[in-house]
Amino acid sequence: MDRRDFLKTGAQAAVWSSAVSAGVSAGSTQADPKEVGRTPAILKSYTAADHRRRLETIAYCHRAIRTCLRKHLVTDYLPAQCAYNLGEYPCRKPWDPDQYDEQELDRLREHGIQLLQVFDEWNDSLRLFGRHKLTALNPEGFRRFVQMVHQRGMKLLVYASSGYFIRTDPDFREEWSRPGDGFFGGYWNMVRCSPASPGWRAYLLPRVVQILDEYEVDGIYNDWGYVPNASKPPQQALAKDEVPAFDETPTYDGAVTDLLMLLYAEVKRRGGIVKLHADYANQPQTGGAKVYDYLWVGENVANADGLREAVKNHSPYVVPCIDLSFAKVENDDEPFLHAIPYMQFPLLQAGRPFTGERAMIPGVAYAPNPQDLWMRRCREAWKHYQANPKAFYTYGGWDAVPGRAETRPTHARWLRQYLPLVEEGTWAWLEIGQSSLFVGPIPQGVVASAFANRQMYLVLANYGRSPVELETADPYVPVADAAAGPRKRWALSARSLVILRRSA
Repeated sequence: MDRRDFLKTGAQAAVWSSAVSAGVSAGSTQADPKEVGRTPAILKSYTAADHRRRLETIAYCHRAIRTCLRKHLVTDYLPAQCAYNLGEYPCRKPWDPDQYDEQELDRLREHGIQLLQVFDEWNDSLRLFGRHKLTALNPEGFRRFVQMVHQRGMKLLVYASSGYFIRTDPDFREEWSRPGDGFFGGYWNMVRCSPASPGWRAYLLPRVVQILDEYEVDGIYNDWGYVPNASKPPQQALAKDEVPAFDETPTYDGAVTDLLMLLYAEVKRRGGIVKLHADYANQPQTGGAKVYDYLWVGENVANADGLREAVKNHSPYVVPCIDLSFAKVENDDEPFLHAIPYMQFPLLQAGRPFTGERAMIPGVAYAPNPQDLWMRRCREAWKHYQANPKAFYTYGGWDAVPGRAETRPTHARWLRQYLPLVEEGTWAWLEIGQSSLFVGPIPQGVVASAFANRQMYLVLANYGRSPVELETADPYVPVADAAAGPRKRWALSARSLVILRRSA
C-alpha cells in the first residue's frame, strides 16, 4: 500500500471518535457520515461562544472542586470498543467473512462502535493451514474484512504478542525463553519469550511491522506475555539469549518497557493505535513511559468491585472487560456502574457466535488437564449453542455462557449517555473529594465525578447496599430522562448509577 494512502486512511479513522461525539444525539446511536474525516469539533467548528461556554464551565469546576483522585483532559479517545469474533479457531475450515459479517458490522456501526479488535482466531498460530501466528488464517478473507470495517468508518486492531509464542512452532528457539516460563491451557502451549532476547526481538519486530503494512489495519492489540518483576520467582535463571541491559526492580520492568516503547513508536509512526493487555488488573511498570493508548483489564479477576478499585487510578485510557468466566455481575447495568465514574467504558463482545467448537477439533493437542477452564467453557458454550443456535448470545471466551439478549441494547443505552461526557476537549475530575458541588458531604459508598466542556455533567454512583439521598448545590437534569425537569435532590438506589447535566 502507498504510504501516503495508509496515513490518509489512519488520519480519517483517527477522527471517528469526534465524529461519533458530534453526530450522536440523545435519540440516536449512529454518527453522521458527513462528520467522518473532519477535524475534531473543538479545533474546527467551535465558535467563540462555544469556547466561552467551555472555558466558563471549566472555571466553575476549578472553583468548586478542591480535591479528587485524578484530573484528566480528554483527547483522542475512542470509548466505543468491541472485540469481534471472526469465527472458531482451531477449526476444520478457515472462517471467511460474508453477508453475516456485513450485517453484523452494520449493526455495530449503528450501535456507535468506533474500534474493533480481533483476537487470536485471526491468525494461524498452530499452522493448521500453512500460515503462522503473525499472519492471517485467511489472508484474502481478512483483507476483505478490513475493508468492510473501514467502509463503515470504524478502526480495526489485530492480536499480536510481544512475549507469547507457541512452544511447538518450528521457528521457536529455546534460548529466547527463561527455563519453565510458559503454560499450557486450551490449545495454547505457550512460552514467554524474554523481552531482553536479541533473537526474539529480531524475529518479532519486523513481523509486527509487516502486519501493519500488509493488512492495512489500524494498530495492534498486544497481549504482552510477560511476568512482571514483582511476580517473578526469586533467582529465576536468565534465558540463554538474554542481555541484562536495564535496571530491573519490583516497580520497574526495564527490558519489557524498552520493547514496548519500540513497538509503540513503530505503530504511532503509521498513525496507529496500541491496546495493551498486561494480565489481570495490571498496568505495566514503565516508570511513566507511555507504551499504550488503551489498557484492557479484567482477565481472571473474580470480583468486579475489586477490579474497579484496582484499576481506577491506572493511566488512561482503561477498557474494562469483566471476565464472566470468573466474576459474576448482578444485572446488565453493573459493568457500567464500575466503569463510567472513572472515565472508562466496558468492552462489547460481538461478531460470530463463540460456539466452543474450537475445543473439539481432531488432531489438535489440547491441554492435558481435564479440568482446564477454557476447555470447560468451550464445552459449555457448545452445549448451549447446539440446543438453540438462533438465540445464542455468547461471542467470546470472557463472555457469559449462556449470553443474554439484553447485553447489547444495554451497552448502546449507556454509550449514548457516556459519549457526550468525553467529547474532545473535556476536563474530567474523577472521584471528587472536597467540593462545593453538594449540600453536605457525599454519602459513604457514593462516588461523584465531573466532566466539563460546553456542558457540565455529574456522574453519581452508589456502590453501597443501601439507598442514599444527596443534594446538589445547583439544579441538574438526568440525562436518561429527556422529559425530566431540573432538580437538586437525588435518590440513589443501592448499586446504581445516574448521569446528570447541569442546568444552571
